Amino acid sequence: MNYDPAEAMKLKNQLCFPLYAAARKVTNLYTPHLKPLGLTYTQYILMLVLWEQDGITVGEICGKLMLDNGTVSPMLKKMEQEGLLKRKRGEEDERVVSVFLTDEGRALQEKAAGIPVSVGSCIDLEPQKAEMLYKLLYEILLGH
Repeated sequence: MNYDPAEAMKLKNQLCFPLYAAARKVTNLYTPHLKPLGLTYTQYILMLVLWEQDGITVGEICGKLMLDNGTVSPMLKKMEQEGLLKRKRGEEDERVVSVFLTDEGRALQEKAAGIPVSVGSCIDLEPQKAEMLYKLLYEILLGH
């Protein structure tokens, strides 16, 4: 098969574009559900991490969300100001910061409980295809 640079440069031939557009579409599906809670999508996924494991370090949050410290730290600061969480420096190593939910942050979990089902019902994909897509996306993310 011959490589045609002009063909390769067409938007329709870019794997990155449907990934980008699909990610935006799915993220936008969350907006009407998150807005009443006062959360952005990125704040929501951060809260998912904390609801699963309270007291996790900032570095662990970054790893789980695949985001850098420069993205996560300002978000944590804002969410702390909003009363959803508290940050605490480690006693043994002050460079290590752990994040803990406040009562308000814990209470938000109950308010958000229906979001996964609501958003999931907006995505018309057979369960087998959804599972395959999930696995393929993680292959891309994790590089195997």
